[in-house]
Amino acid sequence: MNITKKDIDVLNAVLTVEVDKKDYQLKVDKILKDYKKTASVPGFRKGFVPMGMIKKQYEKSIVIDEVNKLLQEALTKYLTDEKLDILGNPIPMPDENFSWENEKLAFDFELGMSPKFEINLDTKKKISLNTIIADKDFINDEVANIQKQYGKLTSQTEVVEGGRMVGSFSFEYKGEQKEKDATIDLDQIKGKPNLKKFLGKKVGDIIDLKTKGLFKDDHDLMNALGLDHDDAHGFNVPATFTITEVNKTELAELNQELFDKLFGAGKIKTEKELRAEIKKSAEKQFQQQADQQFLNASTDYLIANTKFDLPAEFLKKWLQVGTDKELTKEEAIAEYQRSEKGLRYQLIEGQIAKENDLTVTYEELRVYAGEVVTAQFAQYGGQIGLDEEQLKPIVDNVLANEDETRRLSEQLMSKKLLDFYKEKLNYKEKEVTYKEFVEETYK
Repeated sequence: MNITKKDIDVLNAVLTVEVDKKDYQLKVDKILKDYKKTASVPGFRKGFVPMGMIKKQYEKSIVIDEVNKLLQEALTKYLTDEKLDILGNPIPMPDENFSWENEKLAFDFELGMSPKFEINLDTKKKISLNTIIADKDFINDEVANIQKQYGKLTSQTEVVEGGRMVGSFSFEYKGEQKEKDATIDLDQIKGKPNLKKFLGKKVGDIIDLKTKGLFKDDHDLMNALGLDHDDAHGFNVPATFTITEVNKTELAELNQELFDKLFGAGKIKTEKELRAEIKKSAEKQFQQQADQQFLNASTDYLIANTKFDLPAEFLKKWLQVGTDKELTKEEAIAEYQRSEKGLRYQLIEGQIAKENDLTVTYEELRVYAGEVVTAQFAQYGGQIGLDEEQLKPIVDNVLANEDETRRLSEQLMSKKLLDFYKEKLNYKEKEVTYKEFVEETYK
């Protein structure tokens, strides 16, 4: 067997694998002999079928199977030994003159080579690293939400301030008339003109509305109407809301009974302590969102400022014929356009990890998995302090799942990249409220 590589350009190459008959014939002959022992053919006793008949029926398919095995082994070994950094997988090239009867078989494969490039971490424009503050307005809203969540719901004869309505929206969406049941708190409604349409209404009343500007938050509109996320912003159609139930929540008192219900007996004793705990907990969660926003911004910077070409035509062809699901040419082009940005960052991330020895060891993964498990137990009211003996079988079970192991490995690598970017990239720290962060990030 012989393998040669011909470079078409820096990003494309052709591998030619030559297979001699002697490379596979002994194995083929052995399989044919085994077939002869067990073949059942009318007119012949088992084991006495002529070899010529066995060959005629089975030899070609056996040759194809054995040659394909040899090709896979040879390609894998060659790519590993030569340390070739390729994208996708080798794509077989058709040969109109090919014949399985030849003493020597030649197979050509297209290769898409990974590009060579340099990464500049000296950002000219500083990336924002936000510190998100739970301000007074946010904490007030959270306290009100707690009081509402643990309050008592009472039936009303008509809609009153602070009331809650159950009903059904009717509107046109994506060319079809849609009916969507929804529960609305009057506090969600935006503007006095809209509020006036609801106040005083009773069960059975139908209210004419405009969806644009109906809710203070477009995400409330998205949930109430069952819209796709991208459609919710600026969604503007006429709608009706038919009221089927009217209630009002009597807010829960901020007393020791509520504090104990929320945090456990005696842990919080005053409203001041409640507000402090809300602020602490919220800002811990906010930091995760701020870090993710910084990681996204760093990713966008690196993609925009790291220039290199890709073997685009090869990748489109590979997406069309080399993956599990065969695509049309048009589908492959569309898929390439969707995935190109992700592929570029995957290459950049891989080079950063390689050049800076950013790896995830199994021991690091076990420690991280233990932290995740412990946090989940605490979140759902379980034991906060699991000892090592209790934690070990749970972590073993988690890491026995390949998908879960992959997910945790990716999370841990993202944490390492985040720390690396904070150390190497130029950024400016900025203190913002949660409302300002949302408006800036999702505008």
